[in-house]
Amino acid sequence: MANMTSAININVDTQIKEEATKILKGLGLNMSTFINMALTQVVKRNGVPFEVVNPTPSKDMLEALAEVNEMINNPEKYPRYNNREDLKKALLSND
Repeated sequence: MANMTSAININVDTQIKEEATKILKGLGLNMSTFINMALTQVVKRNGVPFEVVNPTPSKDMLEALAEVNEMINNPEKYPRYNNREDLKKALLSND
């Protein structure tokens, strides 16, 4: 039984296509081979072969960002050091 092929026409952002083509070429692949590989994995895994998520910052990251914003907006509340020796002394002090 002969393998039959079908054409797929897709629209892709030009810059994304150029960057992806360059990366794939460096891996010894062309776009058609990669798409065939990806679609094969979709079938074998019965789903998308990579994680598809909307990244959300962790609680720790949100707290760190809030702390940085506080420091930026109220610099007078935070000590300044002229050199690393002064910083080291402050860090090692018991205060």
